[in-house]
Amino acid sequence: VQLQASGGGLVQPGGSLRLSCTASELTLSSYTISWFRQAPGKEREGIACIIRNSGKTDYAASVKARFTISRDRAKNTAYLQMNSLKPEDTAVYYCAAAARGICLPNGSDYRYWGQGTLVTVSS
Repeated sequence: VQLQASGGGLVQPGGSLRLSCTASELTLSSYTISWFRQAPGKEREGIACIIRNSGKTDYAASVKARFTISRDRAKNTAYLQMNSLKPEDTAVYYCAAAARGICLPNGSDYRYWGQGTLVTVSS
């Protein structure tokens, strides 16, 4: 079982992108979904999380107020809306799913992963 992450690309500073995360064999609303990112030469960082069932969300300080995580049950898709993008947001972005009712900061706690989608913020 694998998630499919999409929506990355090249965007200018201050621009927006929306990433999508889908799954053909999982009901995403039954899982806590997180978005992670890994920039070149840096460790993977958890940046946004939406808790299964309740839909409560949590964000890393670096993206709070700029990024929004959401999900569409009918489309079995999770999203990461990214606004006011900065060059330091450049990274490969991954979605991950865990059968837990809390946001988990460590990637090792997530069983299912997407393949990653590259976001480049540059003028």
